[in-house]
Amino acid sequence: MTTSLGGAIRDQLADATDRLAGAGVPSPAVDAEWLLAHVLGMRRSELWQALDRRLSEPERAAYATAIGRRAGREPLQQIVGWEEFCGLRLRVSRDVLVPRPETEVLAEWALELLAPAGPQPLVIDIGTGSGCLACAIAAGHPEARVLALDISLDAARVAHRNVQDLALGERVQVIVADLLATIASGVADLIVANPPYVPSGLMPRLPPEVRAHEPRLAVDGGPDGMAVIPLIVNAALDRLRPGGVLALETFGDAQVGQATTWLRAAGFVDVAAREDLAGVVRMMAARRPR
Repeated sequence: MTTSLGGAIRDQLADATDRLAGAGVPSPAVDAEWLLAHVLGMRRSELWQALDRRLSEPERAAYATAIGRRAGREPLQQIVGWEEFCGLRLRVSRDVLVPRPETEVLAEWALELLAPAGPQPLVIDIGTGSGCLACAIAAGHPEARVLALDISLDAARVAHRNVQDLALGERVQVIVADLLATIASGVADLIVANPPYVPSGLMPRLPPEVRAHEPRLAVDGGPDGMAVIPLIVNAALDRLRPGGVLALETFGDAQVGQATTWLRAAGFVDVAAREDLAGVVRMMAARRPR
């Protein structure tokens, strides 16, 4: 950044926006504002009431560091340390996938699917990452119990902190596990998963925020993007109670078609799909016969 020492907020924002734009950041002005609000401990809207305020030297240095990280295409959420998901503030780090708005559709559908379940339904979240789905479901259903599973110890630690921060520890348990290997038969009312589903060949074409800063384990789904999905499908039926539901996120139409074939072959019924916020058919659900 080229701002003078202790420059006013308006000048800092202008210079930061120029630097981020030059680095190819998609929303440079918005990100510059979020990062300055983070450094100053303010709401983003409060910046506009203090445009003439001059930054102290420590504040200017901290902001320069934050802008440098974002110019290097580190995700905004990793720099500020959180992302909002279904109205919940969740910690994020480079050990977990940043929660996406489209996954909120899966969380909302999961809560709909739980409505007919009995008291204290058991939900299993495969590949929990930050714990966004597990926490959103527990927060949205006051009686639901959730097992949040992840093969990564580092991811599980992030999820556990989010569970504790949101005071959900009595109903959400975070477990380090490979898919459903630790789960007994016939116990779950609902299984949800946002598995890695990007084909390996597409990884180099993803934005640098994803390919360089988010865990490849949570993104790369193998040659066709579907290495994990059939493993989930084949293991889920046995772990669900009769009438229980598997709900998952996919990459789009081609994967939905293939996953539909696998679900029916495994013995699921009532296979359904939903669009994400961009109108892409991405979410799937299917039921174990009663």
